[in-house]
Amino acid sequence: MSSSNGLTSAEVEARRRQGKVNHPPESPTKTVGQIVRDNLCTYFNLVFVVLAVMLATVGSWLNMGFLGVVVCNTLIGIAQQLRAKKTIDELTLVSARKVRCLRDGRWDTCLSEELVQDDVVEFGAGDQIVADAVVLDGSVQVNESLITGEERAVPKTVGGELRSGSFLMAGRCTARLTRVGAESYASKLTAAAQADGHKVAKGEMMRSLDKLIQAIGLGLVPVGIALFWKQHWVLSVDLRGSVESTVAALIGMIPEGLYLLTSVALAIGMLRLARRRVLTQDMNCIETLARVDVLCMDKTGTITESAMEADAPIPLAQAPLAEILRSYYTAEEPDNDTGRALKARFGQEGEHWPVTGQIPFNTAYKYSAKSFGAQGVYVVGAPDVLAGSRIGEFQAQLAPLLAEGRRVLLLARCREALPEQPERLEPAQLEFLALLPLQNRIRASAPETIRYFAQQGVQLKVISGDDPRAVSHVAAEAGIQGAEQWVDAATLQSGAELEEAARHCTVFGRVTPEQKRKLVHALQTAGHTVAMVGDGVNDVLALKDADCGIAMASGAQAASQVAQLVLLDSDFAALPDVVAEGRRVINNIQRSASLFLVKNIFSLLLSLAALCLPLAYPFQPLQLSLLSAVTIGLPSFVLALEPNYEMVRGKFMHNVLHDALPGGLTDFLLVFCAQGFAYAFDLSADALGTISTLLVLETGLIVLFRVCHPFTPLRWALWGSCTILGLGGAVLFAPWLELIPLGLGETLVLVVLAALVLPVLRCIARVVDVLWQKGRQLRARRKTA
Repeated sequence: MSSSNGLTSAEVEARRRQGKVNHPPESPTKTVGQIVRDNLCTYFNLVFVVLAVMLATVGSWLNMGFLGVVVCNTLIGIAQQLRAKKTIDELTLVSARKVRCLRDGRWDTCLSEELVQDDVVEFGAGDQIVADAVVLDGSVQVNESLITGEERAVPKTVGGELRSGSFLMAGRCTARLTRVGAESYASKLTAAAQADGHKVAKGEMMRSLDKLIQAIGLGLVPVGIALFWKQHWVLSVDLRGSVESTVAALIGMIPEGLYLLTSVALAIGMLRLARRRVLTQDMNCIETLARVDVLCMDKTGTITESAMEADAPIPLAQAPLAEILRSYYTAEEPDNDTGRALKARFGQEGEHWPVTGQIPFNTAYKYSAKSFGAQGVYVVGAPDVLAGSRIGEFQAQLAPLLAEGRRVLLLARCREALPEQPERLEPAQLEFLALLPLQNRIRASAPETIRYFAQQGVQLKVISGDDPRAVSHVAAEAGIQGAEQWVDAATLQSGAELEEAARHCTVFGRVTPEQKRKLVHALQTAGHTVAMVGDGVNDVLALKDADCGIAMASGAQAASQVAQLVLLDSDFAALPDVVAEGRRVINNIQRSASLFLVKNIFSLLLSLAALCLPLAYPFQPLQLSLLSAVTIGLPSFVLALEPNYEMVRGKFMHNVLHDALPGGLTDFLLVFCAQGFAYAFDLSADALGTISTLLVLETGLIVLFRVCHPFTPLRWALWGSCTILGLGGAVLFAPWLELIPLGLGETLVLVVLAALVLPVLRCIARVVDVLWQKGRQLRARRKTA
């Protein structure tokens, strides 16, 4: 193989047969088998199978109807997740990293997954290193912070090793891939992390659900055993009745559809975002989006168009500017928008000075330099950085340009040779020649998008490496409130100053990549949930540490690699839909979860009462299946798909318990009273089951009525349908549900208790509100103390 021609087609095919292909260590989505397995092989599905076997052994076939609900829920979950997988995989392919590769003597672009060992590839600033490689030609500066945690740029020249997972901050090089796929450095780190059980951190909602499911799962077995023992051996209920009561109690305590509903809602959220051309690389970020209250963004590529336009230079001294700029940019291979704009204006084919040495641009020192031998050394960079205390020499020309929101670079001649240490370039060594103004147009959709966030109570922070006055001007023009509150990050010398600025300022200029990260940390420390939008190499560190990193697909590959969301159309206007989708998912899951817990609360309390008192559990499994279907299952799935874009407030489990406790306690108190009447007046078990079923059905429909507020045509249709299905099912399927006609005394008991449902529910709701309010006040006092 010749490095000048790259691999031949035959050599590529040979390496593919040998398995030396740069396949990623794992797919970004689950396989079909994993999706089916994860939906079928759950702890609660196992419990349901065991309960069904118990009922089958005593011949209680009708009470196995709950298996139909379980099967339907499982099939819905599999179908929705498969659908989401298909869409996400298609978008992942569209957004896959593309690399320039030399094969058969021709440069072409191919997907990183198609590369093989010994391929010759080209990397530029912002590119992610897709496999381990060695530099063949060129000089670059590499950031290996994603691997080592070190944020400083590491220079690499010919023979230098490039490790997968790092990215280029500056320069351009040709390299040969040495280790690909599972053999690469990043893949080995990933495999080691997976072996250690490392997983992406879940959000507060998913952690709360996990704890709830675990607690219920651990409690099922001992409660079931104790309840069966009490029914059969203490109360002398026959074997069939004891099994049916025990199974009914356990079914009542299992939130069989809650976890599934959550997974389906998140999968549908990913699917909806995918239709809006938003690639979700981590499902957990949908929950984070619902809680975002601070959105940090770069100016360029977010508020403004990415493409820049260079204007005519403004001379500061006598010099052949046209010749200098033509020589500087004609041989340039720009790897950022600023460089492309300058090359488009000044780079021309034809005669120019040969370059004898150069310093590539780096965000750490904010300039680039080139030596043209006898023609001199020239520097282009940020005016305030290059000029330092001498900036007053051209402040009169610079100020109007910055006031117009333009980006301005300074062209200077260096009186000495290229500095060996770029960060030590002294202003005294420079002769200022010209200002080079550039500008970006504000995106047409930016003002409307910014108004949306202002209306939603989301704070906006503009973080840019440009002059803060220029950034402030653009932010104000785009309609960002508080744009006049700007700060030059170069003046922030301590962490305390930066934290103070994070609290009070809206616009941050001259921000280094590390300062962007620290600003995100400062906002998080202040209790905010922070989303960061960026598209450049200088945004990578902040994107990685934000609660939710959002990258533009048209930006640096490194940014897309670390972000949780990628806007495939690179359109800032997609963000309202992204945030709204997160809120819709979490608000609806929270509302639906309260319906599930109503049943779990009253069933658990009834089970404990049955263990402590000489009372039988009053329900049959099929009766609870009817109640679950019409007051929980159907409503929760419908409500989980509704629009609901209110800002998420409070803790998930606190909110769910607050909404579920009144209904659950009302069910328990009234059914417990019915058990007392049955014990006192010697009512039959069938009569008690009928009264209890109708009471819980009434309570469930009232709770659903409250959840549906404010009503829409869909919610009226939902509540009406559930009411008809519940009452109609109780009448039509009474023989199978073991519901019997009630006598006069039994009817009076039902009427009295039914009349108490609404007053008791309201009373308990008021008590819960008072207790919750006192709890919030107590927590607030503890925080201030």
